[in-house]
Amino acid sequence: MTDQAPPVDPKLLDLLVCPLTKGPLRYDRVRQELISEQAGLAYPIRDGIPVMLVDEARPLDEDEAIPETVRAPKGQRGPGGDERR
Repeated sequence: MTDQAPPVDPKLLDLLVCPLTKGPLRYDRVRQELISEQAGLAYPIRDGIPVMLVDEARPLDEDEAIPETVRAPKGQRGPGGDERR
């Protein structure tokens, strides 16, 4: 038996939107969550089933709200001169 989470149907992921903002969701395969950057929430995926309830979602940390691929490296200055952590 493996401890790997069951896969989520890609067709389902294409159809789902954030129930709060109706905006797009980003799939985090490692954490098994659907991320709504507009709402700042992460919806859990349990046993391969997305739980799309605002009450079940966790708030995103400041660093999580920006996707890793576009996040400025730590210590680099962002727009407006503020230093990134």
